[in-house]
Amino acid sequence: MAEGLRERKKRQTRQFISDVATGLFLERGFDAVTIAEIARAADVSVNTVYNYFPAKEDLFFDRSKGLVDRLSRFVRARHEGESAAAAVLRELREEVESVSPKVGLIEGYERFMKVVHGSAALQARLWHLQREQYDDLEATLRQETGAADGDPLPGLMAGQINWVHQTLMAAIAHEMIAGRKADVVSREALALLDEMEDLLSETVLNYAVKAAG
Repeated sequence: MAEGLRERKKRQTRQFISDVATGLFLERGFDAVTIAEIARAADVSVNTVYNYFPAKEDLFFDRSKGLVDRLSRFVRARHEGESAAAAVLRELREEVESVSPKVGLIEGYERFMKVVHGSAALQARLWHLQREQYDDLEATLRQETGAADGDPLPGLMAGQINWVHQTLMAAIAHEMIAGRKADVVSREALALLDEMEDLLSETVLNYAVKAAG
C-alpha cells in the first residue's frame, strides 16, 4: 500500500528528530543532553518529541525493533534441511564477510558504542533489548517446532543461539572501539564464529531443522 502524505511527513519528522538527537548524543554524551535541547535543535515542541519517542532511550535506540526480531527472522527464513542455529551462523557469517554495518563493521560505530558505555541508562536499555531478543527467539522456536508450553528446549536453545550473537557483537564492538580497521575485525570475527560453532553441541546444531516441502 502506498504511503500517504500524512504518514510520510510523520515518518520524516520522526527520522529528523532522531538524527538531531543522535548528533547531540555523539557530541556530548547521552546523559548530558536533555529532551528540551533536542526539541530546540529540531525546532519542534517537547511534546512532539515525546509523541514520537516515549523515552529518551528510544531516541538513541530508534531502530530497536530490527534488533529484537533479528534472530527470529534468520530462523524463520532458514533453508530446507537447515537448523535454527545453522541458519543464524550462516546469516552472521554473511554479514561479517561483507563487512556489514548490521554487525557494527562501519566507521563511526565506535562512537556509538562509546556513548552506550558512558551511560548506565543506555546499558540498561541495551540489556533489556537483548532480553527481548531472547524472548522473541524462544517464542519463534517454540512455534517453529510445535513445542508444548512446558517444554524447556526452546528456551535452552534460544539461550545458546543468543549467546553466539551477543558474543560476536560484543567482540566486534570491543575491537572497533580500540580503533581497529573494519576489514581486519571482520576476519577475526569469522574465526570467532568458527570457534563458537565448535563449542555448540550436536543437540543445538541439529535443533529445529526445517523439513522439506
